[in-house]
Amino acid sequence: MSHHDDLYPPQSPYHTGMRGLCPRCGQGRLFTGFINVAPKCEVCGLDFAFADAGDGPAVFVTLLAGFVVMGLALWTVVVYEPPMWLFMLIFLPLALFVSLGMLRPLKGLLVSLQYRNKAEQGRLSE
Repeated sequence: MSHHDDLYPPQSPYHTGMRGLCPRCGQGRLFTGFINVAPKCEVCGLDFAFADAGDGPAVFVTLLAGFVVMGLALWTVVVYEPPMWLFMLIFLPLALFVSLGMLRPLKGLLVSLQYRNKAEQGRLSE
């Protein structure tokens, strides 16, 4: 990190990440679109080039949403035995809503944790 980091009080990566805010100043926006990371913070100028969450957020969301939605779906089938059309009408949108609703906050959290922990790509030493 640069010497500019000393000018900003430490931010909670959970607060900034889940809200999509700059991990250094806590003011600027981390995203330009739904999950596209901005080039830099419009407030403090932090370069977000370090931000490489990769497929991590998608994997976490898939596993967590799958566990929650499938558990609820299985419980519903056993307890209520709904007709298939009603079951699909409820659980397909629910799976989509839960997955998309969790993707952006988890990606923001992973990027903020990368910043806090100074995580970088592995490099071979010469």
